[in-house]
Amino acid sequence: MRDLDEYEDTLIERFKEHPVLANITRLSDDDFAAVLLQRRFVSLAFTPAYDLAIDLLRDEAGLRIARIILREEYPDGHGHTRSHREDMTEDLRRLGVSRAALVGSRPTATTKRAIDDAFELIADSGTHDNADLRLLTILRFWGEILVSVEYGRLWERMRPLLTRDGENRSLFYYPHHVHDAKTRPLTTVSLLSGTHSDRLATRVTELLAKEESTDCFKQLEEQALRIKVSFYDQFLPALERVGA
Repeated sequence: MRDLDEYEDTLIERFKEHPVLANITRLSDDDFAAVLLQRRFVSLAFTPAYDLAIDLLRDEAGLRIARIILREEYPDGHGHTRSHREDMTEDLRRLGVSRAALVGSRPTATTKRAIDDAFELIADSGTHDNADLRLLTILRFWGEILVSVEYGRLWERMRPLLTRDGENRSLFYYPHHVHDAKTRPLTTVSLLSGTHSDRLATRVTELLAKEESTDCFKQLEEQALRIKVSFYDQFLPALERVGA
């Protein structure tokens, strides 16, 4: 598992240093808002992506973990509490994104492709004999770890606007940066961990132990990273506008 941790950590660092994420504080306000509005469409696809994976999973232990994570996105069955998607919209409002901008936004062709590619990766994984390992690997890396990396970088720009009198007022971005993160190496994961990625890792590592090769794990994480990178590549012209 140690070599897989090193491999995975290398991918995480590569994503963290994507030019757009690494220079997020230098973007103009309009370009930063454009990033957030497009990223919102990817967030809206999160729950159906989990639902698709749940449809294809056969492993009961993995299913339970995925179901729990999915239900946490809707913390109140009585309708008195905002969903995580609504929390995102509230954060956007506090960041200065107007309702008109929200209403008028549409996913770009690149954003649509990033979403479609993620769904295709999940659907294709369900066709393999080791579908459970593949599906849980995607949920963990695409849906949790890399999301934490994204939001950690975005938070560098958001912090001054969403912190008041020393109080962190973020309802969505910062909490997801924290509870989606990889906090333990694969060799020491536990269901007692509070983060989604570490909880998923408990079952991923058990399924990996039954595999003759870990190649599919590496390949899927590479593919997930490419999908994420392709999304942010569409904002590279914004860096040129500020001379970054």
